[in-house]
Amino acid sequence: MAFAPPQRLVKALGETAPDGDGWLEELPETVRRAVALRELTVDRVQVPGGRSSLVMLVRRADGTPAVLKLAPPRFRPEAERAALAHWDGLGAVQTLDGPGTAGALLLERLHPDVSVRSLPEAKALLEAAGTLRRLWVEPPAGQVFETVAERTGRQAEAMRSSAAVSGAAVAALVDEALAAREALVGTAPEVRLLHGTFRQSKVLAAERSPWLAVGPDPVVGECAFDLARLVRDRVEDLIASPSGPATTRRRVRKLAESLELDGERVRGWTLFRAVESGVRALRVGRPRDAELLLEFAGWL
Repeated sequence: MAFAPPQRLVKALGETAPDGDGWLEELPETVRRAVALRELTVDRVQVPGGRSSLVMLVRRADGTPAVLKLAPPRFRPEAERAALAHWDGLGAVQTLDGPGTAGALLLERLHPDVSVRSLPEAKALLEAAGTLRRLWVEPPAGQVFETVAERTGRQAEAMRSSAAVSGAAVAALVDEALAAREALVGTAPEVRLLHGTFRQSKVLAAERSPWLAVGPDPVVGECAFDLARLVRDRVEDLIASPSGPATTRRRVRKLAESLELDGERVRGWTLFRAVESGVRALRVGRPRDAELLLEFAGWL
């Protein structure tokens, strides 16, 4: 099968791959084995696709449409499999039966080109928030997921290292973000299974439900953490608008109220995650993304 991974994936993995990582080079053979093992027919590779996994639209032996997703181990595909199995189709894409291959997931096919981003902004946020609410369930007994404290603790260490060489303005934002995290991690009001990387593009149109979530990087912790990425959706539009700061603060308030969460906790996690993303963008050589994210963080 002729195969080339999307350039968006190649570029993103090139920014973050550890030394000696051969996942991309091995990907054609990984795809061949996964397709043969499940007796799949490939319709096409989803382009531009994501930045952490390869998504292929396929058909099973009986003609049923499905999706084959392959991801490097560092993006925790087995944790994704466990979370999707626990949700069992409630609010999220469903896993399909099939032979297990490390790093490969066979999923029901949704409408991959139609996300809630296709809706007007207010409607998109409403539908996304409603979908997210369904995912916030008790974590499965005996299943160990990374906690919010653990994940953000790793990120905090990387932020401290980067801040030292990023200038006074960035360092001040990092200090503020780290202080916000410190105040939040010890006082979580609830512990739920979270999507972990939730945003509008992660909510796709479906047949059995209007909208379903895809692509979790699951984590266990407080619900406010899961809203942080959604708050900054369409950040380019926010930055370009004179009312961007006011719109952002209003978005924090409305999302918190609609999901009955503490607005200050939503604001704090939004700040931390925006600064973390901005500093990481600087570290891997994406200065324009960093500029947008850090300006957004300054509004909070």
